Amino acid sequence: MSIFKYKDKDIFYLIDGKDSSPKLLILNGIMMSTTSWEPFINTFKEQFQVIRLDFFDQGKSTKLDYFYKQDIQINLIKALLEYLKIDKINIAGISYGGEVALMFACHYPRYVNRLMLFNSSAYTNPWLKDIGDAWVKAGATRNGELYYKTTIPVIYSEKYYEEKLDWMEKREKVLIPVFSNPEFLDAMERLTRSAESFDVRDKLDDLDLPVMIVTADQDVLTPKRDQEYLYKRIKNAKWVIIPEVGHASMYENPVMFTSLITGFFLIKDLEYKI
Repeated sequence: MSIFKYKDKDIFYLIDGKDSSPKLLILNGIMMSTTSWEPFINTFKEQFQVIRLDFFDQGKSTKLDYFYKQDIQINLIKALLEYLKIDKINIAGISYGGEVALMFACHYPRYVNRLMLFNSSAYTNPWLKDIGDAWVKAGATRNGELYYKTTIPVIYSEKYYEEKLDWMEKREKVLIPVFSNPEFLDAMERLTRSAESFDVRDKLDDLDLPVMIVTADQDVLTPKRDQEYLYKRIKNAKWVIIPEVGHASMYENPVMFTSLITGFFLIKDLEYKI
């Protein structure tokens, strides 16, 4: 188990792959942890040295006892890279992790080689803030089934949910005990509240590094217009839309997810004279 100390707090991280390979940092969505990426590590570690970490209030990292803003997580990343003596890295983030990745690139661009954003936005708009508020209020009831019904269905596309209904029902039985745990729910409230003030719209014009933006076309949490805004504001950004998937795009279409990451971060030339 790999732990490093940041401000006297335990931060859990994992490293897979050869030290000589290109380095890739993958950042969790809000309900995720380092274990969420296990299905993809076999592929990624063949091409990259893959670094995963649990943010504060996630997985095996320290659970805080106070509210904070999302920038606490970008300073955590900076500390981890300095601890590992990494000067430059590729970063891929999804949802909450994409927001943190984008903030990190805006504040500390010297550390970022290339950036990939899945299901991400430039700010927490009133729509998303109220969805988060509903999650918090459901969590306050300590009713695991209510929290599940409030949060999980909208993470998946309608098509995937119906086609995988048996799997979803089994997943519900696994998650309801987790979602009934007050420690988990309190951590989720802090994570959710931390994203309420997220807003990098005033920094996007200055972002000058290779960026790939990925949209899930059935995503109701961070819909297409959010990624379109990023595409239009970030110079030389690339934009890809994955059809028929929802917010959990990496689980609904894992082949597309791994192919996009592998291709974007390994391709040698980003400009071609044709």
